[in-house]
Amino acid sequence: MASAVATDKIACKALFEMWDHDPNSTAAKVVTPDASTTERWVDMKSYHNFAVGAMSSTLTGNGITLLEIVAADTALQSDTSLTVIKTSGTVACDAVGDWAFLECNAEEIAHLASTYDLRYITARITLANAADEAVVVFYAEAKNPHDAVTAASTIA
Repeated sequence: MASAVATDKIACKALFEMWDHDPNSTAAKVVTPDASTTERWVDMKSYHNFAVGAMSSTLTGNGITLLEIVAADTALQSDTSLTVIKTSGTVACDAVGDWAFLECNAEEIAHLASTYDLRYITARITLANAADEAVVVFYAEAKNPHDAVTAASTIA
């Protein structure tokens, strides 16, 4: 029998988000499910740390070849005007289920902010083939834990 206890210890301390990455491009692109129409960003004003995991999910080519954590002073920046916080270097996630992982903390972001307040953060992924896709998970540790930091579901 399943537990009837409504446990909310992890989801109130961290933001977890899971996204489909389908950029229809071989260029480095911010996480997007729809060819850059909708970008996925996290506003770091409420968080200490950020981590991203990306897994090759649909392959026509050789999947994920580069994973980066990037930041900007506003959400929806162009892919060329971002500050790179961390990079995986070249990877070969060339089988479904292969994945890469990166993390950073607020101090690293602040250290690299020379001109702008790098408040918004996301992942940028390069895929080997425009038909390749990835599943991406964001994790951000809350500065002030509270209920419902992570939604129980995104089902409408």
